[in-house]
Amino acid sequence: MRRKIVAGNWKMNNDLKETIDLINDLKQNLGNVDVKVLIAPSFPFLKTAVDQVGDHSIEVISQNINDNKSGAFTGEVSIDMLKSIGINTTLIGHSERRAIYNEDDVLLFKKINIALKSNMDIIFCFGEELKDRKSNSHFDVVKSQLDNTVMKLESSSWKNIVLAYEPVWAIGTGETASAEQAQEIHEFVRNYISEKFNSEVADNISILYGGSVKPSNAVEIFDKKDVDGGLIGGAALKAHDFIEIIKANS
Repeated sequence: MRRKIVAGNWKMNNDLKETIDLINDLKQNLGNVDVKVLIAPSFPFLKTAVDQVGDHSIEVISQNINDNKSGAFTGEVSIDMLKSIGINTTLIGHSERRAIYNEDDVLLFKKINIALKSNMDIIFCFGEELKDRKSNSHFDVVKSQLDNTVMKLESSSWKNIVLAYEPVWAIGTGETASAEQAQEIHEFVRNYISEKFNSEVADNISILYGGSVKPSNAVEIFDKKDVDGGLIGGAALKAHDFIEIIKANS
């Protein structure tokens, strides 16, 4: 049975004190929930975050990895570095990495493979831009992003994979994605996985929604049968809002 998950991607936000304070707020006020909760602070504070979380069920994850084990890659962070401080899950393919840093499917597939070889779990992000949605090619774009990456894996690798659908057109554009539109893509992806592999893989893969989830729309989105949780951006920076979203998925 697939897991309910809510992941908070803090992006390039929160200094050291803010990181510690937010973790403490979450620990003190989250309570018991039947949801796997993940947080992705900035690289400089990952070790502090792991220590601050302690034995709480919250898991600290990475926002990104390099596609090499080690070497002359100034400013980059390797999987072994992350695992040495207790990080065992990473985002790969976030829309901002794709758009701002030009990470293409070839590079993302390299990152996926090195993560799997190191037994690191992955939240793999995918999704169409506004021009794709306007031209009604969103299904083709999503299918291509998956075909060039995770669909090339063996079915046994999918136990280490979580998917996160990001409708880029609905993030900071003034456009709004409905719960029905989220369900439509999630269902399409789950059916496609079933076709490519089998129904067992499809039924067990958690697919998160990453399109501006807020406390006000979380229940409606998470109520859809193929939406297993959320990848949360801005709302994850406020303990109250993040907790409300988590509770909406429990």
